Amino acid sequence: MFLALKEIKHEKLRYSLVISMVVLISYLIFILTSLAQGLSSQNTAAIDTWHAQQIVLNKNSNISMRQSFITKQQGKQLKQGKNEALIGQANVVVKHPNAQKISATFIGIKSSQFIYQDMKLTSGHLPKNNHQVVLDSSFQNDGYKLNQWIKLNSLEQKYQIVGFTNNAKINISPIVYGFLSEWNEISNLNTNFIGNALVTKSTSYKVNSSDLQVYSINKFINNLPGYTAQNTTFEFMIGFLMVISLIVIAIFLYIITNQKLPNYAVLRAQGIPAKTLVINTISQSLILVISGILIGALLTYLTSIFIPASVPMTFNLPILSAVGLGLTLTSILGAILPIWTILKIDPIKVIG
Repeated sequence: MFLALKEIKHEKLRYSLVISMVVLISYLIFILTSLAQGLSSQNTAAIDTWHAQQIVLNKNSNISMRQSFITKQQGKQLKQGKNEALIGQANVVVKHPNAQKISATFIGIKSSQFIYQDMKLTSGHLPKNNHQVVLDSSFQNDGYKLNQWIKLNSLEQKYQIVGFTNNAKINISPIVYGFLSEWNEISNLNTNFIGNALVTKSTSYKVNSSDLQVYSINKFINNLPGYTAQNTTFEFMIGFLMVISLIVIAIFLYIITNQKLPNYAVLRAQGIPAKTLVINTISQSLILVISGILIGALLTYLTSIFIPASVPMTFNLPILSAVGLGLTLTSILGAILPIWTILKIDPIKVIG
């Protein structure tokens, strides 16, 4: 460790460039990871707040709540206790004269069921009648306020904003919570349909209808439009960056090691064991990479302070720490190539 620090201190410019390279790679990986987490959470934020374990959909819906419709007859065969909630989903455009139009998702719920009763508000109160709604807090960034009357789609009926709640997004769309009795009107459906799905906190929920099927929440989430493709894309990008960082670190250390071969040869001729030189190389690699990761983490923290609220990024400390650990392990792998060179040093050939 002492020798590694002395070398870094002596060759400030050379090692500063290596650290700068690690800073850029780690910063990019941290930002991509945060963006992936942010987009992922906006797909499932509302579902996560429901704490549901299973969902009941029409068997022919292709595991899509938008394409699932439950009739009154089918609803009679559904057990609806304290752990179950019937919901209706509809695409809406929220409009107000003093705010911009926003494409959103209307979620109809019942006041007697757990989604309504467990909802935590940041301001206002829960809906008390059919013409009151609770909106995702992101609407406030676009000029929507408590007690405003808004329109949904081209309906003449106006709805009053009585509350805001955090983490009310599904498939990256902000949610408008209202009563299920309004869902038919908004969806332009006849009253024979009572909802799109039933969610339950139970892990062993059963249905007796041959037209309905129970799915785990994880399976439902993985079938959300674009969710799996989006996550897989980011995972591959982060994985490729990890591989690139491994290659770049290995090349830099290999070049630096080759430049120092005469010095290493003299040390070997003086009786310094190869083990000491190997430890020095690994220590040097760790110092450079950890320094770069810490600076990259600092830049990520500063980014989290100044990033606009409209950018879907989630800075999850445990996940970012795991990414940092992965980069550190990558640096150890990258040090293998120069270590192999050190182990093969023949002082006689090098010194001549």
